[in-house]
Amino acid sequence: MNMSERQARILQAIIEEHAEVASPVGSVTLSKLFNVSSATIRSEMAALESLGMIAQPHTSAGRVPTDKGYRWYVNRLQENRDKADSYNRQIKNSARALDIRVRDAGEPSQAIRSAVDSLVQLTRNAGIGTIGNQLYMAGLANLFGQPEFTGGDTVRDVAYLLDNLEPWLREAAPNKPVSVFIGEENPVGKSSGCSLIISKFRSPYSDDSYIGVIGPTRQNYKQTMGLVGFAGEMLEKELYA
Repeated sequence: MNMSERQARILQAIIEEHAEVASPVGSVTLSKLFNVSSATIRSEMAALESLGMIAQPHTSAGRVPTDKGYRWYVNRLQENRDKADSYNRQIKNSARALDIRVRDAGEPSQAIRSAVDSLVQLTRNAGIGTIGNQLYMAGLANLFGQPEFTGGDTVRDVAYLLDNLEPWLREAAPNKPVSVFIGEENPVGKSSGCSLIISKFRSPYSDDSYIGVIGPTRQNYKQTMGLVGFAGEMLEKELYA
């Protein structure tokens, strides 16, 4: 069973609305958005649920995206990246601020730290960057302050992901300009409920240097992927200028 175009638009709306409100999205909200009845929306949501794209939390009448739904959404963003402007006005303004901060940083290690710190502020995620064999990390308060990470088991899963991230990066060496690992796709910390968004760049330390963010799967992927990709491109340009 394939998604209809309306189902695809509803799934996109659920993902983007859930990123903003951090709660399940109900049929009433969507019926107003699409100007159709709640019954029609419920029927389409049932179809999306049968496809594994959304799920219903036990205590809510609304729906939340699954890892599979997020993967569909991220793939669509990546496919459309070359067909349109990669950055909306907000991303352009944020990217400009990041660029200025890195240009003023000085030595390469500080430039990478400044780029990571900027991503933390701009995306409200935790940020990571490799400096030689070291992994610089910032913004953990952002990560553990998210409503998804309030339970003890979840915190332990996220901590396991963070503890094992640096050796995994060395071993796996993801080579895409922007790589996205969603929830159970993560090679370590599969049950952490995190998304890892990273960009590979060349630096004086290594041809396989990385910068990125770690946050909940509930994410503004368009903005975050755009900023992470820009950070990698800008660091490589500045460090090899």
